[in-house]
Amino acid sequence: MSPKYRPRENPELYEINTAAWLYELTQKAGRPVRLGEVPSAEWDRIKDCGMDYVWLMGVWSRSRKSRLVTLNDPGFRRLFDTITPGWTPEDVIGSAYSISAYEPDALIGSWDDLDQAREELRRRGMGLILDFIPNHTGMDHHWTSQHPEYYVKVDEEDYRKDQETYFPISSGGKTMYLAHGKDPNFPAWTDTAQLNYFNPETRAALVREIEKISRHCDGIRCDMAMLVLNDVFQRIWGWTNKNGDYPNPAEEFWTEVTRQIPHLIYLAEAYWDTEWTLQQLGFDFVYDKRLYDRLKDSHPYDVFLHLTADISYQKKLVRFIENHDETRSAATFGGGKLEAAAALVSSLPGLKLYYFGQMEGRRIRLPVQIRRSRPEDIQGGIQAFYEKLLQIVNEDVFHSGNWRLKEVLPDGDDTHRNLLTYTWKRENEMRWVIINLGRETGRGRVVFQDELLEHLRYRLRDKLSGESYEQDGKLLTGPGLSLTIAGYQAQIFEISPIM
Repeated sequence: MSPKYRPRENPELYEINTAAWLYELTQKAGRPVRLGEVPSAEWDRIKDCGMDYVWLMGVWSRSRKSRLVTLNDPGFRRLFDTITPGWTPEDVIGSAYSISAYEPDALIGSWDDLDQAREELRRRGMGLILDFIPNHTGMDHHWTSQHPEYYVKVDEEDYRKDQETYFPISSGGKTMYLAHGKDPNFPAWTDTAQLNYFNPETRAALVREIEKISRHCDGIRCDMAMLVLNDVFQRIWGWTNKNGDYPNPAEEFWTEVTRQIPHLIYLAEAYWDTEWTLQQLGFDFVYDKRLYDRLKDSHPYDVFLHLTADISYQKKLVRFIENHDETRSAATFGGGKLEAAAALVSSLPGLKLYYFGQMEGRRIRLPVQIRRSRPEDIQGGIQAFYEKLLQIVNEDVFHSGNWRLKEVLPDGDDTHRNLLTYTWKRENEMRWVIINLGRETGRGRVVFQDELLEHLRYRLRDKLSGESYEQDGKLLTGPGLSLTIAGYQAQIFEISPIM
C-alpha cells in the first residue's frame, strides 16, 4: 500500500467548480473541453499559486431527477434569473451532491480524462482530491431499485404525513417509501435518498465505493461527514430502527474506512463541534467553520481565543474565507476587510482552502446545480493582492516552521484587542504577521523575549508593502515594540539580524 501523498505540512488546497471551469474553458476554446484536454497553462497557473492539492468538486455523474427537481423549483428559477440572465435548461446540470453513480459525469469526461488530470497534477507536485458523499445518493442511483435496503425506509403512513421528507419507489413489484437526505436543522434535500448507516451492508457497499475512487485520486473531501457519526445518525434516524432491525454499529463508519483504506488524505466538511472527534477517527483535515463565522460576525478577540487551541488540533483544520457553500468573500468581507481576513487565513497553520474565482474577486456565488453565471470583471486590486500574498505564504517557513501566537499588550488605548499577531520560525528564518481585524487604527505592544537576542540589531521588512525598519534587540526583547496599524490592514514582516 502506497503512503499518503503529502507534498508538505500546512498545505494549500484549490477547490475548482469543475463543470463551471470546463464550461469557461470550452467557451474560450470554441470547442468542448473535457478534463483530459485542459491546457497545460491552466495547471501551471494553479501550481504557480503555490497549491499542494486540487479539489475537483463535482466530477461524479449527476442525478437526472435532481436536475428536474431544480428546474421545477420556483426558488431556483428566480435565483437563476438573478445570477444568470438568459439561462436555459441546458445550463442547469443538477446538483453535484445528488449523484447517480461514482462515475465521471459526461460533462467532465471519462475515467481516462480524470486520470489524465491527476497525472498533470502529479507532474507538478500536486495531489488530487475528489468528493465522497456519505450521507445520501440521488433518487435515481441504481441502489434505490436494486438495494432499497441500503436506504432509510418508512411506512406508508409516515409518507402520507410528510411527503416532503419521504418518496415512493417501486422495487420487485412492490412500492416502498424511502427518506430524503436530511440535516436535522433544515428541510429535507428533496433531490436525494438517505442512506441507512444502521445496515452493515450499506457501510460495506460505501467502503467499496471509496476503494474504487481511491484508485483515481490522492484524497477525498467527505460531504457533511458528521451526519454519519453513530450518535448523530441515531439522533436523526433512530426512530426508523424502532423494531431493532439492525444492531447498533460496533464502531464508527469513519474508523472502518480509514483503517481499510489508509493511504488516502481524508478531509471532512463538519460542524456542530464534531471537529476533534473526526480528527480522532482518522481525518487528516476538518473544516474550521467556527473561524470563518468568527471572522465574519464576532469581535476580533474571539478570533484570538479561537487561535489559542492546541497546535496539534489546529494543524488539522481547514481554514477558508469562502468555498462553494459560502457567499463570496469579496462580498462577505466588503468594506475593506477582505485583505485582513485573507492574510490571516492564508498564514495560519492547517490546510488553507481557496475557491475557484476567489483570487479574481468574483462576487457571485454559483449554485452547484448550474454551470454558469453572468460574466464578472476581474478585480485587479484583489488579484494583485493575492498574487503577492500567495507568493509570501508559499515560503518554506510557513509550512515547515513553528507557529506561535503572540499576545498584544495595550499601548495607550484598548484597540490592541483588534490585533492578532503571531510568528513563524524555521532555523534562522522568522516571519511576524500582524492583522488588524478592526475598522479603526490599532495600537499595541509586542515582546519577543524568547525569539530574538537582545544584543543584536534586527531589520524588519514588510513583505507586503516593501517597507523596512531597524530595531535594537534590547527593545524587541525588553519592553517590546510599539506598533500602529491601520484598520483592516495586514503586515507580514521578515525579521533578520543585521550582521
